[in-house]
Amino acid sequence: MKTKQPTVNKNEKLRAIAYSMDLLIPGIYIWCPWFTLKIGGSNPDDNPYRYPGMIHSSTGVAVVLPGYKIFTSYQDSYDA
Repeated sequence: MKTKQPTVNKNEKLRAIAYSMDLLIPGIYIWCPWFTLKIGGSNPDDNPYRYPGMIHSSTGVAVVLPGYKIFTSYQDSYDA
């Protein structure tokens, strides 16, 4: 019997990327309308409140290096 894996929707994946970029957690992040890729980073810690940030562009790439260096094509804010 197969168990169905829960799917994470696109908005939650983008929220996880926004969280990781906002906190400068090292990783490689790529997002476009067809897929998202997050190597490294972290999922949002929603205790004691839900992380409200969101990426507002449909396509982008970011690299966050140790030492709080970020290189990204995203230039907007993470505000909801």
